[in-house]
Amino acid sequence: MAELERLLGEHPGVWWNPPRRELIAEAIRRREALVAESGALATWTPPESTGRRPLDTYIVDRPEVHDRVDWASPYCNPMPPEVFGELVADAIARSRRKPRLYVVERALGADPRYALRVRIVTDRALYALFAYNLFRPLSLGPSGFGEEPFDLIVLPHDRLDPGRYVGKLRFDPEVGRTANIAVAMDFTGRAGVIIGSAYMGSVKKLMFTVMSYLLPDVGVLPLHCAANVGDPGDVALFLGLSGTGKTSLSTDPDRLLIGDDEHGWSGAGIFNLEGGCYAKLIGLSPEKEPGIWWAVMHRAPPLEHGAIIENAIVYPDGRVDLSDPRLTENSRASYPVSSLPRAVPEGQAGHPRAIFLLTADAYGVLPPIARLDPTGAMFWFLMGYTSKLAGTETGVVGPVATFSRFFGEPFMPRRPEVYAGMLGEKLRTHRTRVYLVNTGWVGGPYGMGKRIDIALTRAMIRAALSGELERVDHREAPIFKLQVPVRCPGVPEEILEPVRTWADKAAYRQKAEELAAAFRRHFEHAFAGKTLPPEVANRCPDN
Repeated sequence: MAELERLLGEHPGVWWNPPRRELIAEAIRRREALVAESGALATWTPPESTGRRPLDTYIVDRPEVHDRVDWASPYCNPMPPEVFGELVADAIARSRRKPRLYVVERALGADPRYALRVRIVTDRALYALFAYNLFRPLSLGPSGFGEEPFDLIVLPHDRLDPGRYVGKLRFDPEVGRTANIAVAMDFTGRAGVIIGSAYMGSVKKLMFTVMSYLLPDVGVLPLHCAANVGDPGDVALFLGLSGTGKTSLSTDPDRLLIGDDEHGWSGAGIFNLEGGCYAKLIGLSPEKEPGIWWAVMHRAPPLEHGAIIENAIVYPDGRVDLSDPRLTENSRASYPVSSLPRAVPEGQAGHPRAIFLLTADAYGVLPPIARLDPTGAMFWFLMGYTSKLAGTETGVVGPVATFSRFFGEPFMPRRPEVYAGMLGEKLRTHRTRVYLVNTGWVGGPYGMGKRIDIALTRAMIRAALSGELERVDHREAPIFKLQVPVRCPGVPEEILEPVRTWADKAAYRQKAEELAAAFRRHFEHAFAGKTLPPEVANRCPDN
């Protein structure tokens, strides 16, 4: 990266760590964003940049990382070092022609012992502001990762010349040529480049992937989860894919938010990797998510506000419509965690008392809450199950089981036994309780039954955190080998046993066996040949 250092030393228009207010003013002046009614900044990306680009995301394959990365994962796309070198050289050459460059030095990791310095170089004030919103100030004290930063060049609205990368980047059948977008990271060289992806989440998730690779080497388990803490210091983690209620359940008005998405679990406890939040906006309401609503929609002068609204409908008078999905279902907002009325500013807490693995089971057969022992927790952590619903994707006409190991497979590049083994060890060491929580359907599958009331789910989580669920009898649920409480304060007993809510018990059994078969197919496909403990494999339904 000597050429990058030369660029930053010679370029006449470099702004080093500009104050937050100046970045906001620049983004407005350069029309990178408009001012919404609340004072937040609103921006829109090209249609191909309304979400991540997993097929165009690459990991540099060097001898030092080759045997550690799970190249069998569909999200671990290898890139030869020489191609990465070409991308970096291309990015630096483009940057030389930019009238202005912004350099922002931040860190990931609230615990300074595990903080990674990151240096963002970009031609857009808005993306520099995003780095301020999402990442943390530089930490004081020594870090296990040293002082060398991870350099990330971000040129979101540039496009690569496809002719230069034929046979080096993927062929994109949608446009009939080599892709002109690349998101690439080099774990060993501590460098990354984003060209052509204007989705701000590409910056966030690239750095989380880097941390998920690095942290196990210093004894820290990376987790794609939300975390909060109650007054007695009872830390809770919430792991779940989109649509499972992770954000709503973790932003509890009676508890303090540690972070909404990415954490590390060290020998000292939980710490947030980030300093901000990147929340989905579609359907957001002040009644269901008052904290997030306040962070984005409270009125303040633009230079003081600084939240970024991405790809939402905004009317000419500045009003924001969060119920309109015409641009994308994936509209987002980024803001510092300090914008939330109830948060832990230092981003750290003790070991978790309870972990909740969230699933929105549209088959309607899983219990709304079940206790997991460490072996069962490792199995469900590996599977990362939830359901796709009819209408969410072309061709999906009924509930479809979907799996994303560790509830974040795209960002967990190491071999699966590494993360699963670390989880099992930490659960046994700290005696953390783990629960599977189904926020999906009862009384039948999606389209026939109804979704579990979130008030009931909150009651079950409160009972789990207080220890009340440990003082009641449990029964083993058939097929899925789960320990289900026979009662829970504030929850009707028939809800706890899904088959009792179905009018047709034979239909329930048929749907449960259908889901169990999907589990078996996925487990055999994803984990055949992996060195998983046999007792974990035996937790597969009806295995």
